[in-house]
Amino acid sequence: MNPVVSVALQLVLWVGSMCFVAGMAIIGPRRLYELGHDFVPRLREARLQIAALIAVLIASAVGRGALQTLSELVGLRMTGTIYALEGGFVAWVQATFVTPELTMYFSWVYVYGYVFLLVFPFIAYAALSETTTLKRLLSAYALNYAIGLVFYTLILAHGPRNVMPDVVTSLLYTFNPEYQALTTEVNESTNVFPSLHTSLSVTVALFAVLTRREYPGWPVIAIPLAISITTATMYLGIHWLVDVIAGIGLASVCVYLSYRFVESVDDNDADTNGSDVDADDPASAAD
Repeated sequence: MNPVVSVALQLVLWVGSMCFVAGMAIIGPRRLYELGHDFVPRLREARLQIAALIAVLIASAVGRGALQTLSELVGLRMTGTIYALEGGFVAWVQATFVTPELTMYFSWVYVYGYVFLLVFPFIAYAALSETTTLKRLLSAYALNYAIGLVFYTLILAHGPRNVMPDVVTSLLYTFNPEYQALTTEVNESTNVFPSLHTSLSVTVALFAVLTRREYPGWPVIAIPLAISITTATMYLGIHWLVDVIAGIGLASVCVYLSYRFVESVDDNDADTNGSDVDADDPASAAD
């Protein structure tokens, strides 16, 4: 079987199983049942955000080669600068903490845990009676990818496994060589600053905290998983610490912008009714 197809099938099986279990435990059977009846109307309400995300993903997939060529022509070559800033931190991480068990865990979480972390919130927030959170999540995803694409075009940098192959091992591929067939289909070796694995994982974790009233159990899963994925990017030799820090900053900006761009139903009702500004809402007070 083709390695890409093999990994993709495993991905569908793992993520599908995890979403089912998490859906029953966190979303609940009642909300899932209601989602089955209202799924299409809720998607229709979020059609603008869905279209924006799809457009960015298509642009990334179709234009990846052209943007890589453009980056090689005009991009700032930042590998040396990043290495000068942090030195051998990733090499130290591998030299200090690498074990077969951790390599297995971080490889699994980097591939399967990451996709689950991105997919499950889409289901969870679509199951809510109002679509504001779903719209904000999709907006944040689109912003992450769009801004990340700009950075990948303007900044040309290689990861530690490419710069220090004698002391940093590509543990993801040594654990399972089939993973390389999948990652090379969706990424370039110079797409390191910022780390989108980090930014998207932290984005989901921030949303989990912000929606803890709706889903109290979700932060308990999302936060440790996001931390694990962020750590995995360095443990596996894929990203620098600088990439991870930049990814955390990108996530914070994207979540903030998504809340600014997408108004809640309550906000719209307040504007329609001419309500007074909520003194407890800093954003409202600032406006």
